[in-house]
Amino acid sequence: MGAMLKTMLRSFRAFLFRGNVVELAVAVAIGTAFTTLIGVFGTSFIKPLVGLLGGGGVAGGTFTIRGQTFDWGAFANAIIFFVITAAAIYFVVVMPMEQVKNRLTKRDGVEPAPKPTDVELLTEIRDLLRQQAGR
Repeated sequence: MGAMLKTMLRSFRAFLFRGNVVELAVAVAIGTAFTTLIGVFGTSFIKPLVGLLGGGGVAGGTFTIRGQTFDWGAFANAIIFFVITAAAIYFVVVMPMEQVKNRLTKRDGVEPAPKPTDVELLTEIRDLLRQQAGR
């Protein structure tokens, strides 16, 4: 029983210290902090701005039909938050990672192989099927 527990703990420790798990933990922490930052920015600046554009006051960004209140301001806020978040993630994370990846591949002198076209793939499949049928 003791040997099995030690083996389980060793493999669990190896799993935790693999690069992917640590990177994932860092990404979740940064993502949470970033979400909080965007939320506060939206609540502090975007939501009042949309409310002012919608007529101001408590009911700014809403309209009522037959007793039902539609909060278009909240929807507009959500769209703006999404666009800000997506743009920030793209420009702060995705673009720099692509640049680092391109630099590393150029430095290694290995250029990625060009992707085959649909016609080339279909031709290969056809040839393989002909080979299998001829057996």
